[in-house]
Amino acid sequence: MKKIIKYTLALSLVLLFASCEKFLDIKPTGNSLFIEQAGDTIFKTGNDVEAALSAVYGDFQNEYWQLDYFVNGDAQSDDAYAGADNPANFQIDEYMLISTNSNVSRDWAYLYQTIGKANLVINNVDITPDPSLSDQRRREIKGEAMFVRAFIYSQAVQLWGDVPLQLKEVTSISAAELGEIYPQLYPERKSMAEVYAQIIQDLEYASENVKAVQQHKGFATRGAANAVLAKVYATMDTKDYSKVVEYCDAVINSGYSLLPEYDMLWNNQNENSAESIFEVNYEGTPSNANWGASMFRGTDWKKFNTPSNDLVKAFNDENDLIRKNSSISFENVTGKWSDANWPAANYPFTYKYRIITWPSSQNYILLRLADILLLKAEAMNELGDVNGAAQLVNQIRSRVDLPNTTATTQESMRLAIEKERRLELAFEGHRWFDLKRTGRAIEVINNAIGPDGNKYGYNLTQNGLLWPIPQSELDKNELLTQNPGY
Repeated sequence: MKKIIKYTLALSLVLLFASCEKFLDIKPTGNSLFIEQAGDTIFKTGNDVEAALSAVYGDFQNEYWQLDYFVNGDAQSDDAYAGADNPANFQIDEYMLISTNSNVSRDWAYLYQTIGKANLVINNVDITPDPSLSDQRRREIKGEAMFVRAFIYSQAVQLWGDVPLQLKEVTSISAAELGEIYPQLYPERKSMAEVYAQIIQDLEYASENVKAVQQHKGFATRGAANAVLAKVYATMDTKDYSKVVEYCDAVINSGYSLLPEYDMLWNNQNENSAESIFEVNYEGTPSNANWGASMFRGTDWKKFNTPSNDLVKAFNDENDLIRKNSSISFENVTGKWSDANWPAANYPFTYKYRIITWPSSQNYILLRLADILLLKAEAMNELGDVNGAAQLVNQIRSRVDLPNTTATTQESMRLAIEKERRLELAFEGHRWFDLKRTGRAIEVINNAIGPDGNKYGYNLTQNGLLWPIPQSELDKNELLTQNPGY
């Protein structure tokens, strides 16, 4: 009876949306899309397809990428405290998530919304009846949408583990096809291995078909696809370090180069630089501005992602003043708010995102060469080439006037690379996923120090490495199962 009711509800919803008259009226419901199909094809012209692809890219300006991506990667790690006053962020920071956490449910919705938009392009560009849309451009468009879909799934699989693998949009409204439609509306979770296999398939297609160079770094390129492939092979449960090196080399040999000075990455004078691989671009207009930058710095209200005592100590212990001063600013907030972790007279803020006045034109760099060089060092070390790994680490250190690494064994090099990635990539959304990827999260987090120099008191367990499936999705879809511990 329960299933009959759900089938009836699904059919009612399909018929309801079928009555809409607006062309391409996209209606997200959980992780599914109802698409009103105008005639035999979704898109009539090449311009329709290009507009749909622009909508896919446009999602990189939503709340997930402007704010939550950095909360998930930094406040969920030992690099930052939650800051501000949002209970949902406190749960993330303190590893006390519940399935009704508002960040968890909205991030699921944001990610699957983008997947749905990408699916629309991927599944319909080839059948768009516009002879002016060349075969080459069709492949490029499909490859760009596949890159985005893979990039989004790489976020979802790291946050939740097994996730629904949704590759089609719902276009049919026939009651006779409800048996086929229903699994698309209410999909089950697929194993991480299956999800990663699809991610790799999408990225391989993208790497072979997208342009090597685009108008700016906000579009998918061969280098961006290869960079994500390298990260995927380093993240999967069964890692393939030879593949990591292969794809890192493909990026390194594609014309990218480190900027001569570290702060040039953050002074907003070098957007879409030679070091940047994939970067969210903002125009700084009221309709195209980055409100997220103002969430991390400013004294008008207490901001998110307050730098941690443990990270500041790491910078100080390494005498890494260049990256510390580019990453963290200290200000006097006396009389504005108090904080258990920092004195008001010397309160730290994330400093890599500096254009905080509205409308902000601050870009976000999601992938850059230094990340890939250090990832290659990690892979080389795991393959036994400690000296080769050291050369790459020293290349990164020399830019910020630090001496060569003293690590000479595989184990000491692992820790040296972990430290180098932390100091180089602080507040760029990588730290939590790095610690998970290397199996070091529980040990490192639980030993993080607080303002008094003693352990801060985190209690991260194995169950806390994955997020709960949102309760709202479980309520809608009886095929979904909850992660252990929630």
